[in-house]
Amino acid sequence: MFKNIKFNRMEIAGSFGDLGALLPIAIAMVLVNGLNPVGLFFSIALFFIISGLYFDVTVPVQPMKVIGAYAIATALTPSQILASSLLMGIFLLIIGLTGAIETIRKYTPKSVIRGVQLSTGAMLISGGIKFIIGTSKFQVLQNAAEPYLTVQFFGPVQVGIVIGVIGGIVTFLLLDNKKFPAGLIVVAGGLITGLILGARLDLSSGGLGFNIPKFLPFPFPEKADFTFALFALVLPQLPMTMGNAVLAYTDLSKEYFKDKSSKVSNRKVCVSMALANFLSFCLGGMPLCHGAGGLAAHYRFGARTAGSNLIIGFLILILALVLGNNIVGFFNLLPMSILGILLVFAGAQLALTIMDLENRKEYFVSTMILGITLASNLAVGFISGMVIAQLLRWDKLSV
Repeated sequence: MFKNIKFNRMEIAGSFGDLGALLPIAIAMVLVNGLNPVGLFFSIALFFIISGLYFDVTVPVQPMKVIGAYAIATALTPSQILASSLLMGIFLLIIGLTGAIETIRKYTPKSVIRGVQLSTGAMLISGGIKFIIGTSKFQVLQNAAEPYLTVQFFGPVQVGIVIGVIGGIVTFLLLDNKKFPAGLIVVAGGLITGLILGARLDLSSGGLGFNIPKFLPFPFPEKADFTFALFALVLPQLPMTMGNAVLAYTDLSKEYFKDKSSKVSNRKVCVSMALANFLSFCLGGMPLCHGAGGLAAHYRFGARTAGSNLIIGFLILILALVLGNNIVGFFNLLPMSILGILLVFAGAQLALTIMDLENRKEYFVSTMILGITLASNLAVGFISGMVIAQLLRWDKLSV
């Protein structure tokens, strides 16, 4: 127990690796949807800490992206989002405890899992580039490429592009440097750059001290909230969660950590996410999951043990307890383009998992999932890939 915990500069750097996927959706769901910032970040922190201690390896914590994107784009109410958290928790608990997830895994070929990983990697790269050039949904909503910087342009060039190019070069040069880990340098450099270019932490609203999240800070969702959440949020999210946050994630964890990842099973991962969503529901946070992209991000920047979970978990926990509602302002010190850099390199790491496929049929399935995902979404790509893989298997078709 707790054999795989180390605390060093690589674990610190790796712990920051997935901030690019986590922070934008979390912050937007506070600002746009009105979720409770203390409860949201408190639940994220506890999920990092508890899952790291239990699984005893690096474990990612991510927002459920289908729900998050739809909620932000349509400005859903907290009650509708909380209803989706509770429903996702119930579905995941049933799928995990009954062993239904093992049946799904049995009929899911490696080519489909690799297709999900390839598609997720491509979406991370695309999302990272959008952060750098200022065209992500969050930046569009804020009507600025770098909403929290006073400097927006260096001459005719957007400041985010300049930061992104310089930060990307630095990250590339330091990517395998253990003395000066890329993740640590790029995040620290980003915070310094943000302060130099005008980002500020406004504490005038108070909140400093010891802030404990409220239990059930919002009214219990009504029947209409659950009905809406089921059809608009949960059912579209479930296939993506099964494909990326369970099957692709557990596969990648085994690939990275071998025998050390013995506790990371499909059933336990489902139960882990179910409990996290029950916690998030109680504290007024957002739907949470694990994910192959998050693990690739942590691993690419140096995380190799559960120490990375404890580092980022306790950091977020302390910030939530001390800053209270001001925690969102603290994270806004980090330029969006820095988050974009993290996403680009994490996406490339994840996409490269396709390299162990063995034949044209497997590559065909994976690339079809990629194409369908880019044209639609990952849930549709995953389901379509399952169908294509089975057709190729049954009919002995050549491609």
